Amino acid sequence: MVYRLLTFLLSPLAWWGRLRARGLELVPAEGPLLVVPNHDSQMDPIMVGLALRRHRSLRFLGRADLWRNRPLGWLLYAAHQIPIERGAQDAAALDEAVTALRSGEAICIFPEGKLSHGETLRARTGIARLAAACPETRIVLCTVAGATDFVRFPKRPRVDLQFMATGALPSPSEDPQDFASALLGELRRCVPPAKAGRG
Repeated sequence: MVYRLLTFLLSPLAWWGRLRARGLELVPAEGPLLVVPNHDSQMDPIMVGLALRRHRSLRFLGRADLWRNRPLGWLLYAAHQIPIERGAQDAAALDEAVTALRSGEAICIFPEGKLSHGETLRARTGIARLAAACPETRIVLCTVAGATDFVRFPKRPRVDLQFMATGALPSPSEDPQDFASALLGELRRCVPPAKAGRG
């Protein structure tokens, strides 16, 4: 309920950002789902959530320090989002995400683990653990382009999302790093890292 209310209240951002989403037919209406976007802008999770708001509710793995702001933390908990300590091998957060997948929910995870700041980053392996723990999970990639322009107000952004099926991948249980890197590589072949900022 809170998640749906939030996406409704934030929907003017989709209009302002001239959001266009393609490939929505690849997103299953039910069943365990991993949505895997690139991450160049703080607006990326909002744009992905808005693009899918009529299709699926998403549970994002978000950086834990967001929850330290009490009002925001309460809102994120109420919307069933999952805090994760970056770089700390946060097993509890991944276990919560696995439980959600096994219950047929949709998880959104950024394989870079943080904003790219225009740099090429190494993929994090948490996504491989999720895929290996729930093998029936459908994985849908999502390229996000243009969200970095939100900071260039009053210029209006033009945000383009493309949902895509994955190509041939190594097994996540055999080599988690190869699996995560393959996913990130597919994304970055379509959208190179972009730096947010006024310039």
